[in-house]
Amino acid sequence: MCGMARESSLIDDEHPVLVLHPHWKVLIRPVLLAVLVLAAALVVEVVIPSGSGAAAERLVVAAVAILALILWLMIPVLRWRLTTYELTSRRLRLRDGIVTRRGRDIPLIRITDVSFEQGPLDRLLGCGRLVVESAGEHGQIVLTEIPHVQQVQATLFRLVGEEQRRLERDQRNQP
Repeated sequence: MCGMARESSLIDDEHPVLVLHPHWKVLIRPVLLAVLVLAAALVVEVVIPSGSGAAAERLVVAAVAILALILWLMIPVLRWRLTTYELTSRRLRLRDGIVTRRGRDIPLIRITDVSFEQGPLDRLLGCGRLVVESAGEHGQIVLTEIPHVQQVQATLFRLVGEEQRRLERDQRNQP
């Protein structure tokens, strides 16, 4: 159903080119924290001496561990999953937010420059920062943790050029 909603929000002659989420590396820290929480909970479970109140104490430890997992793992996973960068034939669409959704659409014709940055780790993992300059009130948009950032930059640059040529052609064909 999400695909249909995305398709129906496109304008005439517009089609999706790329739909991306942030690179999976944003999930490394939450997953490591989740493993640490589970390990700590298991250690505490083993350390709790058996006795009349041990079952209640173990239940409290399990409940705290589950709550910590939800906060440290599920929220970042949801944030990652619900953040999308969509490149269409006419615009760059940004969507994010878990409870409150935010969206921003930048027409390709307003984009004046596209560049990328990659540190050593980013080069190894195949991600980076995409810097999009646009004519308008917000100027520069920096998108972090973009997978295959060089390909995305090249694709966006190509689409901006195609959109400019399309608009020039349409203006020449008007009476």
